[in-house]
Amino acid sequence: MSLRQNLLNPAQQAHQAHTSAQKAAQMDWLNDLPAGGLSAAQTLNWLHGWSEMGWLRRLDSALAAQLLRLQPDAPPALLVAAAVLAQMEGRGHTCLSVNDLLTPPVTLLAWPADAVHGPQGLLALWAHLPADRAGWLAALRAALACLRDASAPDAGQPLVLGGAADAPLLYLRRYRAYEERVGKTLLQRAQSAVDVPTAQAREWLDRFFVNVPSTGASPEEATDWQKLACAVALRARLSVITGGPGTGKTYTAARLLALLLALHEGVSPLRVALAAPTGKAAARLKQSIDGSLQALKAQANEQDNEQAGATLDLDTLIQRIGAARTLHSLLGARPDTRQFQYHAAHLLDVDVLIVDEASMVHLEMMDALLQALPPTARLVLLGDKDQLASVEAGAVLGDVCRDAAQGGYTDDTLRFAQEVAGQTLAACFHASAAPALPALAQQTVMLRKSRRFDGPIGQLALAVNAGDAAQVQQAFALPGKALTAWQPESPQAVCDLATGQGARAIGGASYADYLTCVNTPPMAGDLAAHEAWVKQVLKSFDRFRILCAVHQGEWGTAALNAAVQKALADAGWLQPQGEWFTGRPVMVTRNDTQLGVFNGDVGVVLPNLHKVPKAWFLDGEQLRSVSVARLAHAETAFVMTVHKSQGSEFEHTALVLPPGAAELLSRELVYTGITRAREKFTLIEAQEGLLHAAIARPSVRVSGLRQWWGGAER
Repeated sequence: MSLRQNLLNPAQQAHQAHTSAQKAAQMDWLNDLPAGGLSAAQTLNWLHGWSEMGWLRRLDSALAAQLLRLQPDAPPALLVAAAVLAQMEGRGHTCLSVNDLLTPPVTLLAWPADAVHGPQGLLALWAHLPADRAGWLAALRAALACLRDASAPDAGQPLVLGGAADAPLLYLRRYRAYEERVGKTLLQRAQSAVDVPTAQAREWLDRFFVNVPSTGASPEEATDWQKLACAVALRARLSVITGGPGTGKTYTAARLLALLLALHEGVSPLRVALAAPTGKAAARLKQSIDGSLQALKAQANEQDNEQAGATLDLDTLIQRIGAARTLHSLLGARPDTRQFQYHAAHLLDVDVLIVDEASMVHLEMMDALLQALPPTARLVLLGDKDQLASVEAGAVLGDVCRDAAQGGYTDDTLRFAQEVAGQTLAACFHASAAPALPALAQQTVMLRKSRRFDGPIGQLALAVNAGDAAQVQQAFALPGKALTAWQPESPQAVCDLATGQGARAIGGASYADYLTCVNTPPMAGDLAAHEAWVKQVLKSFDRFRILCAVHQGEWGTAALNAAVQKALADAGWLQPQGEWFTGRPVMVTRNDTQLGVFNGDVGVVLPNLHKVPKAWFLDGEQLRSVSVARLAHAETAFVMTVHKSQGSEFEHTALVLPPGAAELLSRELVYTGITRAREKFTLIEAQEGLLHAAIARPSVRVSGLRQWWGGAER
């Protein structure tokens, strides 16, 4: 035994011995490779070795093993393609481009150097695989028990080969089915013409949108995009409204609802539903819609427009809409099954459905939603196309809105925009300037003027979105305290920010704000005062949030949550005795329809009037509480991932970029983190250059969805 091994403890020695034996075993079968190339069994061993090393998931190599059992003479190329496909599905892609397999997919997989260049690495395996598309397609099509061509009858094969001849796409069977249904249904809805009373619609739109853009402005500023979005939404069963924070998506949706109410001719009242992927986003949607409708009513009164106010009866509309719900709640999620209560054979009872934060809706959920929606109902999708997509596979909004900035409107659309909305679009938004845009472009409108992000935060978000590193640097150099960037040596800087020590130096909210409220409860027995106190705590907690890119490691959510909790306790703000201590922020991690809580809901543990700890949540101005004894799936939420923060806004947002996770950092992640901040944004780089590396990596999800409405596959 070597001196170094003597210095290791028994556990370390055992781990080292296991790793050495593992690598030796891998090398043994690599040395026994026949001159004729890999067999299917040897290929499977190779893939299992990658799973053992953590480069693939065990699920990925298990799929290859299942295919080999299904067809013992399966070509090695099929097993490799299946394992890579499963890996990419886990990263949010709905399919795998066969063209990406013609050379070793180094960039696609973003593995460490030893996984690429080592003797058991990516390059070594690819030396035994086909070198051109014809070879790959021949190998895939030889496995008839495992794979079918999309044009062939479905015999239940696990894999499907689709796409164009020069851009073939490999799918897991169910994702091919999702894409086909979603693609065809979206196209059908976008092309479902609805008769529009042009003169009446124009009259109402002129009443709702009284601010006319100034003449001589840029093409973007010369158009009232909100007014145009309302008009376009009238003429089909699908409309898509995209735009960054502060561009007025829900403001526009509220006026669209008022317009639909004004034009509604049915005997039955207009049935409206509001939904979003998370509880927080749903609550914000309802609050925004109600506020916008109240503002519209006030506008009518200020204009002395008695006809508009009396005819629309906006108060009744607000009451009739009801609470916004999560998509899971809307569709009737049931425990222990992927099936929903509402589906193609049991449709939702709704005339208009507005879905906010649609960028978070993954392919499977969009399929379920479209199947459950009556063919005559209107679907309005709201979302920021530049935000992170769902952690699940698919980026439907991103596919629909990929070319939204170009417009690409046909002569029919341009004529309709002029007649109904009084909008004459500049030539750069005509189809002649972008003739290849898909049919859904005619029902998609991008809002371009932010009324909230004109300052440094907005400039930073635009620079990140454009991938302009120089502009990003200039934004952080702007005067004022809206933007701050740190490169601390340790996570202690995050704790200082959370406790208010760093915040006092740089300005901005911290967790000291809500804990001040927590530690000043009202007099016992006063129900109204208690409810007011709980609301104040929850609203104060939402002033500040720390966002991360990863869960694990010292810069991940798990370690930082523990560190922040300890720092707050050491500073005297908290007394974390037991799991459910007063002041603990919690985030629900699993839907529970019986409790009325959903994945992503954030609340704070506080005592009720009888000193019993409860987890309290705030939906708009509506309080709800859950017994902590029944809240089985929740975690501490001082720090949360950027993905989980979508649909939320905070006065002060701090974004932590961790070292050693380059494959997880992207332009969309940074943009989403920045746009969670209303007044102040703090960037914490654990290593110099992480920000620039992230904005240089736009995330691209492989998808064939656009082929169903005339666009090119990604």
